[in-house]
Amino acid sequence: MQKIASHIGNASKFSKASKLALQLIEAGSVKPGTIGHFFAILEAAMSSPGVCNEPSVRADYHKLFDAAQCVTELLNQEQKNRFNIWVLHAVVANDLFTDDSFVFSKAVGKIKDAISALPVATVDDDNDEAAALAAASKTDVATDNEAGHGVPAAASDSVVDDGAHAATLEPEEESSDPFGLDGLLEHRPKKTSGRAREKAVAALNRKTVEEEAKRVLKSQREALLKCLEIAARRYRIPWTQTAIDILAKQAYDDAARFTRRQRDAIAKLWNSIKEQQIRRKQGKSVSGKLDVNAFEYLQEKYSREKMSIRHSVGGGGDRRATQWLG
Repeated sequence: MQKIASHIGNASKFSKASKLALQLIEAGSVKPGTIGHFFAILEAAMSSPGVCNEPSVRADYHKLFDAAQCVTELLNQEQKNRFNIWVLHAVVANDLFTDDSFVFSKAVGKIKDAISALPVATVDDDNDEAAALAAASKTDVATDNEAGHGVPAAASDSVVDDGAHAATLEPEEESSDPFGLDGLLEHRPKKTSGRAREKAVAALNRKTVEEEAKRVLKSQREALLKCLEIAARRYRIPWTQTAIDILAKQAYDDAARFTRRQRDAIAKLWNSIKEQQIRRKQGKSVSGKLDVNAFEYLQEKYSREKMSIRHSVGGGGDRRATQWLG
């Protein structure tokens, strides 16, 4: 399993590595004793979540993570939370590329349910997002500055070494206990030290759980936003439009469940959908051509055909199909 994990993160080797991982599931090799190694395979596969939606590996990602859902009972809660986010990327998002209207509608339903399950975004969520964006921009600026005006590595090392050498040459600081009285005092542990330690550990555990919950929620929102963007790009296909209309409207109504930047993206997406809805009502699609479905196409076609008295299309009669097609 470790060998598979080392190769599955490579897009060029993913197809072969994913088939080996599938064989492990089918053979029943994923057990409580090996679930940690198998989870490492999935984690390596999702090291770059955007790759799973590439056309060359899309189907293989879908097969792997769809099959992996049958072993989720072996995962702990933290692993389950991460796996559910990966399913949004690798299964649900890829279902939006399908040509099957049933599969597409089912994926849209899952996205709607996931959005409804999100908690309302708080001011802290918006602040954390702003801080992360600011830190990322500072990192980019610092990287650019180092690339253009950075100090050579050898020179910087020499500066550090000189500073350290100078520090060793400084006289030792005066002792905080010049008379040696500390050694004469009896050091007794406080009675509350055990309780304090327990409280500190409990507080640290709570903080870790809270931070993990924030990371999961942040990743979940990002995955759902990606699903919305993928669905919006498929709006040009007539049979997807009704489902996307409903999905985009719900996302807009529930925009408060996303962070500020994501709310702006959802508003732009909804405005784009509304513009295309107006064009549809005007009988035009995004491409400028008439946007009609199969029934409307046949209705238009046979309304120009002549029918005989014996109801055979193409006869010499002058009855038109509009009489029975409306």
